[in-house]
Amino acid sequence: MEKRPDLNFFLQDVLIVAPGLLGKTLVRVYPYGKKEKYIITETEAYRGEEDKACHASKGRTKRTEIMYRAGSYIYIYLIYGMYWMLNFVTGPEDLPQAVLIRCIKGFDGPGKLTKQLAIDKSFNGENLITSERLYLSDGLSDISFKTTTRVGIDYAGEDWINKPWRFILI
Repeated sequence: MEKRPDLNFFLQDVLIVAPGLLGKTLVRVYPYGKKEKYIITETEAYRGEEDKACHASKGRTKRTEIMYRAGSYIYIYLIYGMYWMLNFVTGPEDLPQAVLIRCIKGFDGPGKLTKQLAIDKSFNGENLITSERLYLSDGLSDISFKTTTRVGIDYAGEDWINKPWRFILI
């Protein structure tokens, strides 16, 4: 039986949840009933309004409102007009944090993984605890990972560029 993380897992700080997602199984149930499972291999943390690389750095907007909810919600946004980005909201209500799911085993890159899993804007606001089409379950029990700097955030300034908030399963 699949064991999903509970709400307490998602209510933790993003710097705990982001590496904690490594090795977990991302389960996608398609409309026609097929269920596929993927191991999460890379994540990035975005931590609140003070983080200049985080969408919430500009405050509450229609786009970022989901980030201000308590952890466990899915946050989806489009980049370059063609790639959906899959994020999981973490932390307590009104403290906007999210983890970008960068890679799953077999698909490197956040755009490739959402394309493979047929994830689009319709997932925005869905809850990972109750969703029947996208959720997490236990995965690898013993993992190792490395940290590095986040990707594609040159606009955020040196302090934020150099944060080791990208987590990679090794």
